[in-house]
Amino acid sequence: MSISIFVILMLILASCKFNSKMQHPGAESLQGSWTAESVPGQDQLQRYELYDFQFNCDSVYVKIKTFSKTKMDVDSCYGNGQWNEYARGVYVVRGDSLIIQATYTHENWRQKLTGCHHIGQYLPRFKIAQQTTDSLYLENRYSHIPIQLRKTATTTCVPKEVY
Repeated sequence: MSISIFVILMLILASCKFNSKMQHPGAESLQGSWTAESVPGQDQLQRYELYDFQFNCDSVYVKIKTFSKTKMDVDSCYGNGQWNEYARGVYVVRGDSLIIQATYTHENWRQKLTGCHHIGQYLPRFKIAQQTTDSLYLENRYSHIPIQLRKTATTTCVPKEVY
């Protein structure tokens, strides 16, 4: 009986695979920095967001610049109707979908646990509607406002060890 238990344990252990300690390469076509300079009809919108994305291997860094013509809350966090938020995490491209799993951070990319605006997870879902070597057109699954990005820098993924 102990031999059969040993054999079963060996089969279970042989079927296990440890996760690599190396970063995944990510989508080669996204590597680099992308920025949105405007959104269609922004003058007519009460609120809109402009995005900056930095893709490095399977990591993504997002800067969200929000513009609001109406005061959302009586709070110093909203200043004069313009503020920035930041998120850092990983992404994957599946078919025509860009899926980001990130956490809101401070400007220095350190996790944000308290403070103004969003804290916690940043989980947007985008459809890649169109892409060329220097432009990217995203449709946010949770918003009707399209995101038109221009590539500002190209990088090459050099995977690093993940701790």
